[in-house]
Amino acid sequence: MNSKSVRWFQVAAILCGLAVVLGAFGAHGLKARLTPELLAVFEVGVRYQFYHGLALLGLSMAGDVFWQGPWPVRASLAWLLGVLVFSGSLYLLAITGLRWLGAITPIGGVALILGWGFVLLGARDWRRAVA
Repeated sequence: MNSKSVRWFQVAAILCGLAVVLGAFGAHGLKARLTPELLAVFEVGVRYQFYHGLALLGLSMAGDVFWQGPWPVRASLAWLLGVLVFSGSLYLLAITGLRWLGAITPIGGVALILGWGFVLLGARDWRRAVA
């Protein structure tokens, strides 16, 4: 692992750890306070945070050749931004009930999708580099 991938490994660990904490908070601390609909919204935020934390963990363990190109860093940044905006807006929507926050959520979703596109581009470049 190189210094960039180690840093993103640490970010991934933080995202996943926070997903566990937030999931437990939702299941135990919010269950009696939120409607089932809003609790489900909160849980979607946790799920997508966890998915992308795990994806970032896997990406950070890719070989050094993969990390020489620009795409892994771009994917990592897109996923981090996506989690903050997508999951963050869902957490806030669930806790506050402010429905307008749902209009922000798709921006985070686009960032998550872009991250996967960047991984695809990185894999293309990686294949060329090792061929």
